[in-house]
Amino acid sequence: MVKDLKRKYSLNMLGLVETKRQLVTRFNILKIWGNGCVGWEYVGSDSASGQSLLMWDDGFFKMRNCYKVERWLCVEGILSETSINCAFFLVYGAHTRDEKLVVWKELSYVAGLFQRPSYFLGDFNEITQVEERRGSDGLPSTTQDFKDWINDMGLVELPITDRKFTWFRGRSCSRIDRALVSLEWLEAFPETRLRGGSRGLSDHYSIIVEDKRQRNGPRPFRSLDL
Repeated sequence: MVKDLKRKYSLNMLGLVETKRQLVTRFNILKIWGNGCVGWEYVGSDSASGQSLLMWDDGFFKMRNCYKVERWLCVEGILSETSINCAFFLVYGAHTRDEKLVVWKELSYVAGLFQRPSYFLGDFNEITQVEERRGSDGLPSTTQDFKDWINDMGLVELPITDRKFTWFRGRSCSRIDRALVSLEWLEAFPETRLRGGSRGLSDHYSIIVEDKRQRNGPRPFRSLDL
């Protein structure tokens, strides 16, 4: 399924969370990507759920550094076509407030190591408005923490207009999958847009980030199942 989606959207970068794999091999990567011109980094799972896998076209992005812990990974490097230094973060949201605060602090620290275009993509397990969770009449206590982190980081959330919710389980629905970009990213790629992709067997819809200016521009894609 993921390979078919990758082909359909001509992706330059593909992010997966909740892969449920302790080890990812080149054989696994080639089954998903379809050819050998691919770079990747992953955070392995040590339980029935988790973790994260990020893949990219070697002709699109050249990684220089990688930072990763349990709930996120970051690759920093150069976009080949534009020679722009940038950073991609793939996030798999924590559940408790204490865990979330640790994740926000870690991300702030790593992003502070380099002042360059950055974007954050993934399942943040957080809403920012009541309307983003069906049947909700209030916001969780962690919402303000999340908003404060976004503001402190100077990030801009890319709006999604073709999906009200991105996660479904039974009658429960939420918008917890997001793409956040730095002001430096928007200056470099002002036509960056977000749209919803397909759902398949996952309880999450994929989300797709595109740069409308470039036919082969940055197009990260997020899904769940490896």
